[in-house]
Amino acid sequence: MKRSFALLIGLVVSLHSLPARTYREVAELEQVFKGQGVAGTFVLYDVATDTMLVSNEARAKQRFAPASTFKIANSLIGLDVGAVKDVDEVLPYGGKPQRIKEWERDMGLREAIKMSNVPIYQELARRIGLERMREGVKKLDYGNMEIGNVVDRFWLVGPLAISAVEQAEFLSRLVAGKLPVRAEATRAVKEITLLEKTETYELHGKTGWFVSKNEQLGWWVGWVERENKFYPFALNFDMTKDDDAAKRIPIGRECLKALGKL
Repeated sequence: MKRSFALLIGLVVSLHSLPARTYREVAELEQVFKGQGVAGTFVLYDVATDTMLVSNEARAKQRFAPASTFKIANSLIGLDVGAVKDVDEVLPYGGKPQRIKEWERDMGLREAIKMSNVPIYQELARRIGLERMREGVKKLDYGNMEIGNVVDRFWLVGPLAISAVEQAEFLSRLVAGKLPVRAEATRAVKEITLLEKTETYELHGKTGWFVSKNEQLGWWVGWVERENKFYPFALNFDMTKDDDAAKRIPIGRECLKALGKL
């Protein structure tokens, strides 16, 4: 009994002695947002040192609807539960007119994630089903883990919400293979999120665009792999007009360059 109590006390002491995560504001990142005339946040997670390099820490911890950045998680869940056999299985878009003409055809996830095809991923969500989706989001520990009762809209309009910090944490678990999903699903999602590969780095990412009556928000999340290390990142910013969507990747790339990762 005494030994068990001593072990418990030792465990509590050791947990309290673990170093707390560090958040470090980087002035160069703030200048990127100012230069583009937008208000937002950028987070890069240095996993090795458990340090978040940020611009606007308070906003980095604020949750927003993930919009199409959820396609990463949606793909993982769909592949893990067998809603599709692989990223090349063709899904129907439904035959209805779409806001983007290129979405109006059937395709697999490999192509759909590149063009952020909403109806294809809504079909995937319906194939997953509400209960398996709810369980999958909880397994991934994704944001507030709330999906409501409509399986094909919750990432676009809520109630699902996630912060930039949580996005980076989620991606760190994905890249490290620490998510409770089949290894094949993880490998496939890494493959279809690859945007750029050079002699010195790989860049993976996914954009998002949240639209409501009162606000628009731009997302870009992903990770850089270089020198046998990986650096998950996430940015979001307030959009005042549709044209601001074109700034998402350029702002993110400027931030990554300022931190010496591209």
